[in-house]
Amino acid sequence: MIKVLIADSHPIIRMGVTHVLNSVSGFEVLDSVSSTTELFSKLENLTPDVLILEMDIPDINGIATLRKMKKEHPEVKVLMYSSQSEDVYALSTIRAGAFGYLSKTSDIDYIITAVKKVSEGNMFITNELAQRLAFDEGTQKPRRFFRKLSAREIEVLKLLASGKRNKDVAQGLNLNEKTVSTYKARLMKKLNVDNMVDLLQQAKALELY
Repeated sequence: MIKVLIADSHPIIRMGVTHVLNSVSGFEVLDSVSSTTELFSKLENLTPDVLILEMDIPDINGIATLRKMKKEHPEVKVLMYSSQSEDVYALSTIRAGAFGYLSKTSDIDYIITAVKKVSEGNMFITNELAQRLAFDEGTQKPRRFFRKLSAREIEVLKLLASGKRNKDVAQGLNLNEKTVSTYKARLMKKLNVDNMVDLLQQAKALELY
């Protein structure tokens, strides 16, 4: 059962998404809230698998809320839900920790697909956005996201994501451990994370392993 919490300032949106998800086997909407104040209050007692978070939710904006979620509730995967342009916000929210971005103009079936994929720890972006971002053919990895990573950095990230220790990565790539530590620091900076848990989460979300 995929447990979902909805955070959106519009009552009709909350009601509609709740109805859609609760009508599908394997989904359960635990509750819905209209502000981030309510959201963090609810999270004291609820642990959803997926949070559907409105980009423009009141009290704290979507990006700031994402960062707070990563820090205080890292076990909850966040799917951003917005009426704002995907071109402007999608990648910035993913870099801030979201597992996906869904436009409110998308077909209703996308909600079910997006929540399921995010619950599995994979990244979700609509097909339309994928085409605009020029995804690599046959993969789920956007070129723009990895353009800032060197080939060696991607190699290091893949080995770390597979569970290798610094010593193992160093031996596998014929590097010393200090160099591996330097690569880890670069990767964290480039992928906008500050700890190994988030770094590995990004690798998993982008299907590096």
